[in-house]
Amino acid sequence: MLTRDLDYDLPEELIAQRPAEPRDASRLMVVDVRSGSISHHGFRELPEFLLPGDRLVLNETRVVPARVPARKATGGEVELLFLRETGERNGRWRGIWEVLARPGRRLRPGLVLSAGGREVEVVERLDGGRWLVGVEDVPALMREMGHLPLPPYIRPTPEAEAAYQTVYAEEPGSVAAPTAGLHFTDGVLGAVEDRGVGVSRVTLDVGMGTFSPVRSETVEEHGIHAERYRVPGATARAVEEADRVVAVGTTVARTLESWAATGVREGESSLFIYPGYEWRTVDTLLTNLHAPRSTLLAMVMSFAGEALIRTAYRTAVEERYRFHSFGDAMLLVGGGRSAR
Repeated sequence: MLTRDLDYDLPEELIAQRPAEPRDASRLMVVDVRSGSISHHGFRELPEFLLPGDRLVLNETRVVPARVPARKATGGEVELLFLRETGERNGRWRGIWEVLARPGRRLRPGLVLSAGGREVEVVERLDGGRWLVGVEDVPALMREMGHLPLPPYIRPTPEAEAAYQTVYAEEPGSVAAPTAGLHFTDGVLGAVEDRGVGVSRVTLDVGMGTFSPVRSETVEEHGIHAERYRVPGATARAVEEADRVVAVGTTVARTLESWAATGVREGESSLFIYPGYEWRTVDTLLTNLHAPRSTLLAMVMSFAGEALIRTAYRTAVEERYRFHSFGDAMLLVGGGRSAR
């Protein structure tokens, strides 16, 4: 698949800067994969499209304040985005972290930065603008100085940061929100359960594997970064017994498919789902409207078919849906495993 096949025309004014208020006032496009029909609804109507015996699966990860300002000895400012702890040790450092640095052009191994009175030593350069750094007590550093890492197309404000978290977030570890879940309120979740739909949870710590764009000429050449995931035993049993599995977001879909492919309920996944993939667990997918040339767009094309997703996205633009993290939602029914 050529990467340019993931392109589409998106007017800038359709990129949402703020979530709907209240959250469940967002719009919901419902796409029936089998018939190709497209209909338009409000997100509060989501429970009406679910059936008793369905299993709705949420990603309960919590976004951490991973964006931390630092300074060089010369006074130059560098912003560090802490992606994950590697588990490695290097010299004096017990913890080695993978970070994105901006600007990173003049960093070099051995350079020592200062962040909140702590030393941050640059250890090694990686690809894709990533670095390894040595630093102590990163959780405390985030609490004292960190900000939530909003996507670059959203203007950072305290209000935007407060909204960039699902109402059911529990497990700290992500540097981006599982945005399909941002639409939910306690009221919608209650209405889902009132329909006889079970609700289960998994965790995937959202990182570069989710938000890195595809830059290679073909989709198949793109290498996806590993992200930690966990499927609790109770969730695994519920998914196996469900009539239909409804994944809330691409991170849930990737978690469940990683478990199904490997039999491993906890570990790291670098699974990249694009057209041609054979789905094993997910029957219905709730997702946002994704950026061009993204792995997430490739995943939804795999789930529902390239032609139908292109039609749905053209329709979303014509109908003035709001796109990306704070935008509107799409429910893809009858795709994935159930389309086999």
